[in-house]
Amino acid sequence: MFLTRAGVLPMTLVAAAEAGLLAVFRGDAVDWSLFAIASVGLMLAHMANNLMNDLFDLQVGTDTEDYPRNLYSPHPVLSGVITRNGLARLALIVNAICLAIMVWLTLQRGWAIVGFAVGGFLLSLAYTAPPLRLKKRGLGEPTVVVVWGPLMVGGVYYAATGMIPAAIIAASLPYAILCTTVLMGKHIDKAPWDEPEGTRTLPVILGERKARSVTRAMFVAFYFLTSVLVITGGFPVGTLLVFLSFQLLVRVWRVYGRAKPKTSPVPNPVWPLWFAPHSFLLTRRAGGLLVLGFMLGAIIKF
Repeated sequence: MFLTRAGVLPMTLVAAAEAGLLAVFRGDAVDWSLFAIASVGLMLAHMANNLMNDLFDLQVGTDTEDYPRNLYSPHPVLSGVITRNGLARLALIVNAICLAIMVWLTLQRGWAIVGFAVGGFLLSLAYTAPPLRLKKRGLGEPTVVVVWGPLMVGGVYYAATGMIPAAIIAASLPYAILCTTVLMGKHIDKAPWDEPEGTRTLPVILGERKARSVTRAMFVAFYFLTSVLVITGGFPVGTLLVFLSFQLLVRVWRVYGRAKPKTSPVPNPVWPLWFAPHSFLLTRRAGGLLVLGFMLGAIIKF
């Protein structure tokens, strides 16, 4: 759990749950065994991504003793928990299990599964690995929208139902955008380290103030798009439960309205991360309410 950064896996679990519950709400036939296998594959793919990120960021010299990755949580290799070769072997094992799941789902559903799985793997690999290093070129944040939206939700939906209506791609975007606010916050927090090293994440390109404003706009986009999808029938009315997280949104909104403090004004075990934990708390709360709303919609079909 420590090596794979399991604390952030609930975000992926919500994406998988959204896919299955969307299918029930829409009245599509669901193969629940394939849904379960695809969901497990999704979780393992996220674990593999985290392992590969640590491996390649260490290889290219991004992760060092005084870089935030090793400050908010001990780096697996730098902390001595595992060797670099051990981390590589672990990443290989998890990816091999993902490959086996992809092959099984492909035999059951067809070649489209390969597109979802390989697409996700290549984007995960290119996020930190040379030569593309999407994170370094300001493309990491858009990548997360694609992965948490069309690839995760769309992929599980296809595995569970054997179809992928265009409406599902649209329905996958609100939560994907919300998940991306966590990465935006993390990269705002890391900007003082990233900019001198030439790692041009989107917050580095925009500057802290504009990046905070863009992240605020992404919060608004999540609630706005959820409302639009309810009005157009893409989401059940129950998903409006996400507005019960409004009080937390107000608190997070205020945090993003001010520059990062020099020291944390509250007990903060993941300092120097400041914006990212607030985004994560909102994503976890709103994501849970979104799933609850989908569950209600699946029951009453409204």
